[in-house]
Amino acid sequence: MTDHPRRESVPVSLGKRSYDIAIGEGLLKEAGKIIRPLLKRPYAAIVTDENVAKAHLAALEVSLAAEGIASTAIVLPPGEGTKSYKYLAELCDGLLAAGVERRDRVIAFGGGVIGDLAGFASAILRRGVDFIQIPTSLLAQVDSSVGGKTGINSAHGKNLIGAFHQPLAVIADASLLDTLPPRELAAGYAEVAKYGLLGDASFFAWLETAAPQIMRGDSQARIHAIRRSCEMKANIVAEDETETGVRALLNLGHTFGHALEAATGYSQRLLHGEGVAIGMVQAFRFSERQGLCREGTAERVAKHLSEAGLPVHASQIPGALPPPEKLVDIMRQDKKAVSGTLTFILAHGIGDAFIARDVDAGAVTQFLKEDMKQR
Repeated sequence: MTDHPRRESVPVSLGKRSYDIAIGEGLLKEAGKIIRPLLKRPYAAIVTDENVAKAHLAALEVSLAAEGIASTAIVLPPGEGTKSYKYLAELCDGLLAAGVERRDRVIAFGGGVIGDLAGFASAILRRGVDFIQIPTSLLAQVDSSVGGKTGINSAHGKNLIGAFHQPLAVIADASLLDTLPPRELAAGYAEVAKYGLLGDASFFAWLETAAPQIMRGDSQARIHAIRRSCEMKANIVAEDETETGVRALLNLGHTFGHALEAATGYSQRLLHGEGVAIGMVQAFRFSERQGLCREGTAERVAKHLSEAGLPVHASQIPGALPPPEKLVDIMRQDKKAVSGTLTFILAHGIGDAFIARDVDAGAVTQFLKEDMKQR
């Protein structure tokens, strides 16, 4: 690792709320230098989880201290269950107890759970405190840290309580991925593949050959995958910040996947990226059944995701699942639903996703009855 790591930058163009995504290796050492100009006073509150704290918190604190930045760390339990009312309240009270003022900055230092939770806490604390994302998982680096979606889960569904609150900056250090467990890395890879599937067939074709290098830790392959994913998301977010139109495309696989996550209690039975992987394959299978997509496309998607170490069928989820009718009821709570009707992201082919509104619930139920029986 060099003393001055090479840094690439992807802009997110949102007028006064614009910011840059810094991408590279060894950027955690540079975090203090990147963050210092964004502070009103030399103080920041770090929000992280137990796993990230053990592996990387000391390095971040050293980087901040080198620039004269004092910090307080709030460490939460890892896992999707932390995105809850309970921990939102605990975090807000912790930030207030730490003396965080309206002009201060919160640093979300972790995966998607920490980024979503810390971002939402920042959005509501003192009616709005700015925050900075330092994502430590592949899923967070390519997806959840970019675009300003923050929130927590409800018993009624995933991410149903939240706010749009853009970060001041995103610092994506690819070298942090080296400490991820293989299952977590694969879960994040599902979101990388999503970008190719929804709008860039050539990127997906590249991933079909480059995935082994990405999973093994090849720096060049990882940085390219992160950069291209961030470029695609940044362009979509700049066009539709609050998801009234084209931004919904980023939810490819999520309507199916979120229902499975809710059905498994947001537990280790099914990680978010695993649910997205199954959901994307279901979206392509459903598209084929509806005559929207050439037969065999879903199998190509499933083959690639399976080779990357991801589940591609609901039967691979441990334990019993509720019946299809119940899953469809959960889907009615999806954020894209309008007047109780179902909205899905379907596809005409790889790289050609589209928003399908008012999808027939009966057709989805029948599809799930058949699909969930298959092995």
